[in-house]
Amino acid sequence: MSSVHARYSTSATNTGSVQKTIDECPTGNLTFLVTEFGKPFTTNGLGNKMRDWCDQAGLFHCTTHGLRKAGATIAAENGATDEELMAIFGWTTNNQTTTYTKKARRK
Repeated sequence: MSSVHARYSTSATNTGSVQKTIDECPTGNLTFLVTEFGKPFTTNGLGNKMRDWCDQAGLFHCTTHGLRKAGATIAAENGATDEELMAIFGWTTNNQTTTYTKKARRK
């Protein structure tokens, strides 16, 4: 399985359950969240939809960036390494990850 992001590409071994999930997605590829038209979200479109979902859930204080930051913090505090954070969040260097892992080690 491979994925191409704006500036880089990644690849990973695909398990049967992962392939089943991919096959069942509306787009039949690695796009799991799609618009009401069955198309992948644009970056801005996903940000706007996340805002809608957060508002509907009564989470008016949450933002996409804030939720991503919270996820990275939680992962680091639970022992995720720089390399694991890079894999989870799509970062290509540890410039971003060390912010979270250093803070987690200080706790």
